Amino acid sequence: MTTTDHSKAQLESEGIALPGERSGLLSRATRHAAFGIDNHEIPTGREEEWRFASLRQLAPLFEARETHVEESVVSYEVESPEGLVVDSLGEKEAPRHTAILPEDRIAAAAAELTANALYLKAPANTEASEPARVEVSGHDASIASHGEIVLHTEANARATYVINHTGSALYAQNVEMVLDEGSEMTVIAIHDWADDAVHVATHVAKIGKDARLKHIVVTLGGKAVRVNSTATFAGPGGEVEQDGLYFSDEGQHLEHRLFVDHAAPKCTSNVLYKGALQGRGARSVWVGDVLIRKEAEGTETYEMNRNLVLTEGARADSVPNLEIETGEIEGAGHAAATGRFDDEQLFYLMARGISEIEARRLVVRGFFQELIQRIEVPEVRDYLTEQIEIELQRSMN
Repeated sequence: MTTTDHSKAQLESEGIALPGERSGLLSRATRHAAFGIDNHEIPTGREEEWRFASLRQLAPLFEARETHVEESVVSYEVESPEGLVVDSLGEKEAPRHTAILPEDRIAAAAAELTANALYLKAPANTEASEPARVEVSGHDASIASHGEIVLHTEANARATYVINHTGSALYAQNVEMVLDEGSEMTVIAIHDWADDAVHVATHVAKIGKDARLKHIVVTLGGKAVRVNSTATFAGPGGEVEQDGLYFSDEGQHLEHRLFVDHAAPKCTSNVLYKGALQGRGARSVWVGDVLIRKEAEGTETYEMNRNLVLTEGARADSVPNLEIETGEIEGAGHAAATGRFDDEQLFYLMARGISEIEARRLVVRGFFQELIQRIEVPEVRDYLTEQIEIELQRSMN
């Protein structure tokens, strides 16, 4: 198990790059980004952003040049509370494509090949009484399809959006989150695909002055699922909390990449992702990038990833990265840990008459409980608790 941590007083002594020290190094801010499929090459796997990816399984999405909009492939069902706007946006209708600038070929394809994006908006100075729910259902994993969703909270509005993915699909998706000044948005994206599904999602948030985003990603199903999440502060005083929970089974490849771009002063970010793995060939990848630009004075940020390996043959990769261009910050740190069951915990529980199987269940439940309790939608909490029990039945029996 490895863990690293940094605070304001430790930055220079611990070797974090400070202003003037990054000559010759590639900054996360310089990564190529552009609209248009042809502006992006098909990756070879040698690129930093693709070195952990399951390129063989993702190949059909790299090669796709057309999409299928028939509901027989991927369908949406929207349940929205009173007061929220449900609409669609064409390619050049704002706020679509005001937050995202595609960094890879799949995101560019989703932007180019989706004629109309689903648009959910909380009007200024309103508060949604219930979450808006989007059910994304896949019906065919042999045909590449694409989609875009735009979530918007206007000034001083508050809303929660739940996006649930189920069924079989070969699906590229962009989700844009636009938070105007003083607004609050919660987004819960659940990926509980069927075993044959391949899904690449790009989530991009533009966070305005004094706005607050809570972004939660849950990944349980699918053959290969990759979620890229980017949060950019467009004004001072913003906050973002990014939580993630994933459970990888035999043969599953689950990848989560995050980028928090502190491009404005006095903003706060906090990242916590936890995953469990079981079964031969179970694989998880977590990469967390945080960039604190020179103008982002007063930044406070922390990111953590923890992985629990339940069986032999499973592998978790965890890479936290912290890039700092100014020393005038409140605090910055990161931590990553991967380990197996704690023998002392098991011994303690078994010494009190608890069977080994039940003791292992208790350890895993406790591992995820912190994250589940941070979710403010009761039905989602209940669902995740139930799904973790189902996953544990597979490994413990």
